[in-house]
Amino acid sequence: MNPFDKRLARFGLSFHPFAAAVAPAMCLLTPEMQHVISRCDQLVAHGGFALIVGESGTGKSTLLRCLHARLAEHTDLVAGILTRPQASVTDLYRELGSLVNVSLVPHNRWAGSGVLRERWHAHWGTSRQRPVLIVDEAQEMYVPVLNELRLLCAAELDAVSLLSVILAGDVRLSEHLQERELLPLASRIRVQYRTQAASIVELEQLLDHLLRRAGNAELVTEGLKHSLAEHACGNRRSLIHLADQLLDAALAEPGCERIDEAFFARIMRPATAAPAPARARKVS
Repeated sequence: MNPFDKRLARFGLSFHPFAAAVAPAMCLLTPEMQHVISRCDQLVAHGGFALIVGESGTGKSTLLRCLHARLAEHTDLVAGILTRPQASVTDLYRELGSLVNVSLVPHNRWAGSGVLRERWHAHWGTSRQRPVLIVDEAQEMYVPVLNELRLLCAAELDAVSLLSVILAGDVRLSEHLQERELLPLASRIRVQYRTQAASIVELEQLLDHLLRRAGNAELVTEGLKHSLAEHACGNRRSLIHLADQLLDAALAEPGCERIDEAFFARIMRPATAAPAPARARKVS
């Protein structure tokens, strides 16, 4: 057990409940998020596009990590994450080639598309599952790149999709897809979901869930859970950052046994401004 884990054990915690990358199995998903994951999970059989949009802190990243974990449960499913959404079409082929372990000549897109489509078609023929490509921050993608993905996916006069693509980004992505050049892609989106700001009750439930899964649901008082949820203003990420800051402070304080509102007020109290130096009296 590393030193940080030993400090957590002092509060009866088996892991850090407010770490930036909590394991997907420990995350709390709303029923709507669970439904979206199930719908996207079905794309491996049908292919096509899914769209997930949302403002920062509304659960989009958590949803994507849980979705990726669900897809990893499929036997023989090829699932890749596009790491450079702002790339050019040439770089898109380089990255797609790397994801499917084939060497492509980026300047020969005709040959490259043929190799990729053959690979995807063979994968579908043997496993009956379409490969999955996840693109986060997809609002940064250029129009030619998005259209190239659409054309790569289509087969048999657009009757068959060779690939499942999950596009995720902030609300600019929805606006981006309304551009005239991207309407053909927008019309092919099978699953759409927009994450929303959480209610105070949902944020309190999130704190309860994470603390319970970590081993100590009573570490934070009910009153403080409510105060943290109010301070977060519907933003899940802000809530986690606040709770993380409090837990770190509690771990550093030997006498702290439970985190309550008095501890919160003391830790978060703004620093008192130092008094201005007295002016020297002017001698006439």
